[in-house]
Amino acid sequence: MESGLKRTLTPAMVWGLGVGYVISGNYFGWNLGLEKGGTLGLAIAIFFIIILYITFTFSYTELACAIPKSGGAFDYANRAFGKDVGFITGMAQNIEFILAPPAIAFAIGSYLNIFFPAIPILLFSVMTYFFFVSLNVYGVKVAATFELVITILAVAALLFFAALTFPKFQFSHLQQNAFPFGYSGVLAAIPFAIWFFLGIEGVANLAEEAINPKRTILVGFGSAIATLVILCLITFVSSLGVAGWEAIVFRNDGSTSDSPLPLALGLIMSSSSLSYQLLLIVGLFGLIASFHGLMLAAGRSTYEFGRVGYAPFFLGKVHSKFKTPANALLVNMSLGLMALFSGKTGEIITISVFGALTLYIISMLSVLRLRKIEPNLVRPFLVPLFPIFPLLALGIASFSFVAMAIYNVQLVVIYFLIIGVSYGIFKVWNSLKSSQ
Repeated sequence: MESGLKRTLTPAMVWGLGVGYVISGNYFGWNLGLEKGGTLGLAIAIFFIIILYITFTFSYTELACAIPKSGGAFDYANRAFGKDVGFITGMAQNIEFILAPPAIAFAIGSYLNIFFPAIPILLFSVMTYFFFVSLNVYGVKVAATFELVITILAVAALLFFAALTFPKFQFSHLQQNAFPFGYSGVLAAIPFAIWFFLGIEGVANLAEEAINPKRTILVGFGSAIATLVILCLITFVSSLGVAGWEAIVFRNDGSTSDSPLPLALGLIMSSSSLSYQLLLIVGLFGLIASFHGLMLAAGRSTYEFGRVGYAPFFLGKVHSKFKTPANALLVNMSLGLMALFSGKTGEIITISVFGALTLYIISMLSVLRLRKIEPNLVRPFLVPLFPIFPLLALGIASFSFVAMAIYNVQLVVIYFLIIGVSYGIFKVWNSLKSSQ
């Protein structure tokens, strides 16, 4: 094993990865926020979450261009606040990137099981992990090119869905039982609004593998968030406009479904029609794009943790031939499979979101602090309207964390236990190393 990642990523590849990380959020899961808050409740949550991600992305891009390292938020917090806060931020990032893929892997397995019912869902999920870990170990350029292709197909499928449903759109459907639980429903819907964008920050972890990282990250990151905001709004409005929110949450038997697009499409055409079948098949690419992309980002995050000595050093080594973080990818796969076999996908997603929000909060504090303590740091990109943008992102992320904690007390305790135990091990290990 040798140290050093290979620079091969172009702006188009970074766009593909940035959109790919997130695009599965358009295909499944977000509609469960409608059950919590109705059309208006989720819409209000989405409005503020879009503001969060726009202001966060611009602020995070300043950090990514000034400190182009594969650790992303971990490296920024480490520089701004020191090793302790850096470690906590890195753990939050690892929790987000490692725990989101198992939920998506299960969705992929469920999807494939529809076409091949004789093969168990978990077997498909495990096969998905092994295939994409192998692809990532082989080379980032191959992995990123694959991600770009399937992301383009997934975006095209969402636009195709909108073209089919918008002719049936009725504004009155958006008004049906629109605010059933009042403002408490807005708070309960926050995690599902975040699911539309969760993982976009993984773009920053590719900085060390980007050709001309300052320009590549800026162009790729900016175009990715613009694409995702447009797709979020189109998917939300076109889905609900067909027959109201309850029609894309509840199946005919009254049970809930986390697959809103097939439910909406099934109301305007036969499930045996070519358009319906095509959307189902291409929709699988949306899940694959997010699974594959988040796993790629997780490998870089864990790799950086090992490289600087915050985790076992073997995690910070790259494959001697392929120049990819093979050890980190394999360890992350093992952890992901453990989470997958727990069967607690909903809870895993929520804990992953807690990790993301922690990352957002500390990253915005890092922007503010680095401007103060390192005014001469070369910043190829400056966040506009400083300090308004990072303060807005900080405020919304903090509020969202508290709101989620109120509705998920047990899970936030588990999240803090993971962070606390990891931090304790880190401190003991550091003290042992320093005493040698």
